[in-house]
Amino acid sequence: MASRDRTARVAVLGTSVQRSRNERRPPRGRNAQLRRLILVGLVLAALALLTISFRSPTSGALHDAQGYGASALRPFEVAAQRVARPFRDAYGYVSGLTGAKAENAKLRREIRELRAQATANEAAASRAAELSALLRFEQGRSYPKDFRPVNTTVISFPAGPFAQQVTIAAGTHQGLALNTPVVTADGLIGRVTNVGPTTAQVTLLNDPDSAVPSVDVTHHVVGLIRHGPRGTLIMDRVAKEQVIEKDDVVVTRGTVDKRYPDFYPYGVPIGKVQQVGRSDIATYLTVEVAPYARFDSLDAVAALVPTNRK
Repeated sequence: MASRDRTARVAVLGTSVQRSRNERRPPRGRNAQLRRLILVGLVLAALALLTISFRSPTSGALHDAQGYGASALRPFEVAAQRVARPFRDAYGYVSGLTGAKAENAKLRREIRELRAQATANEAAASRAAELSALLRFEQGRSYPKDFRPVNTTVISFPAGPFAQQVTIAAGTHQGLALNTPVVTADGLIGRVTNVGPTTAQVTLLNDPDSAVPSVDVTHHVVGLIRHGPRGTLIMDRVAKEQVIEKDDVVVTRGTVDKRYPDFYPYGVPIGKVQQVGRSDIATYLTVEVAPYARFDSLDAVAALVPTNRK
C-alpha cells in the first residue's frame, strides 16, 4: 500500500510542476509579434509627426511646442558651449603649437640643407682654384675686351673652290701678325696665315685645312670646327655621350692652358647648331653648324689685335 501511494504522489507532483513551467513561459512567437507591432507603431508615429511639422503653418501647435522645447533646452545648450569652450581653445592651442613646431622643424631642415650645399660650393670653388694653380690653368684673352679691332676691307676673293683665302687691306703696319683672328659684324671668318706690311692673307673657316677649337655654350660641349657640306661647318670630335641640340650657340674655345695657346680668344661667335646626326658605326656625332658670317659676300672685316701682347 505504501509504494502505491508514493507512486501516485510522485505522479501528481510531476504533473503540477510541468503545468507551472508552461504558465511562466509564454510562447516566443507572441513576443516577437508584439515587438514588431511596437516598432511599426513608433515608425508610423514618427512619420506622422514629420508630416504634420512640414504641412502645418509656422504658428501651429506643433511648432509652438517645438519652440517651447527649444527655449527650455537653451540654458543647457549655453552651458554645454561654455563647458566645451576651454576644451576647444585648448585643442586649438595644441593643434597650432604642433603645426608651428612641424613648420619650424621643416625650416630648420631646409636651412641645414642649404648650409651644407653652400659649404659644398665653397669647397668646390676652393678645390677648383687649387687645381687651376696645379694645372697652370689660364683662360687667356677673351673677346672683345682684350682686343682692338682694325677695320679694313677685302680686296681679293678665293681663287677656287678648294682654297678658301681672301686678302685684306691691312698688315703689320696696322699691328696684324700671323694667326690674327678676323671677324665680321656677324662672327668669325678665319685667321691671318700670311702677312705683309700693308696686306694680309686670311684663311677662312670653310677652308678644308682649317680647324678651330670651339665650345657649345649651351651644353659646354667642345669640338673642332671644320669645313662642312653645302656651305655649313662641322663641329667635329663630339662624342656620342655628349648632349648637344639644335640652335645651340657655338663660340671659339680660347686658350685653356698657356703651354698650348690658341690662335683665337674665347667667345668669338661662330654659328648655331643646325642639325645633329647619329650613326651606329661612327665614333662621333655629326654636328652641322650654320655660320653667322656669310663667306660668299665678304666686304668689311675687322682684324682683332691684342691690346696687351703676352
